[in-house]
Amino acid sequence: MDHSRLLLLIGLISFHLPEVQGAPTDFWCNSGARKCMLKKIENLRKDMANCMGSDTLPSPIQLPCVWIHAAQWATKTVQKKSAEVMGGLQGFYDAVQKAIIQIPSSTCHTSVLGELKHRITTYKNIVSYVYEQNDTPQPVIQHCSNETSLNTMLEQYEKLLRGKLERLAIDLRFSMCKGDHIIPNNCNS
Repeated sequence: MDHSRLLLLIGLISFHLPEVQGAPTDFWCNSGARKCMLKKIENLRKDMANCMGSDTLPSPIQLPCVWIHAAQWATKTVQKKSAEVMGGLQGFYDAVQKAIIQIPSSTCHTSVLGELKHRITTYKNIVSYVYEQNDTPQPVIQHCSNETSLNTMLEQYEKLLRGKLERLAIDLRFSMCKGDHIIPNNCNS
């Protein structure tokens, strides 16, 4: 990756993620920063629950696979793991786009989905740093379910973050986290 693209990526991430303190490696090396970001997804679920009206879409949307088989995960390379995580993130991004199209634009649900889309983009930017560093193969989106419930979609997305993404972070800690890499947490919202 050339230096200008790397600087642009770091700038984008630092602008959107003040709790990560400016470098993609901070996300991978600081479990507290990851927990702060996950808390924001939990807050989106609460916001969705507070929306008036049904959270059911008129037609189902495909969701990517989020479950993880520990023994199979352990045998995969970092490249395959990051491609799988990137594929899951892209699958959720696509699902959110399709959900937004199905519901009226002035609803609370649309607002929450817009924020979720923003969060997914942030995670994709972070994972792309590892993805591009490791000459990873193209991500493959594996769809495992069709869903009409927006709350279920958020729950499944959270499972991806708590499962595959967190395990990828654990796998990367030795290669990316050199020395004392503890950053103060700023998890206020």
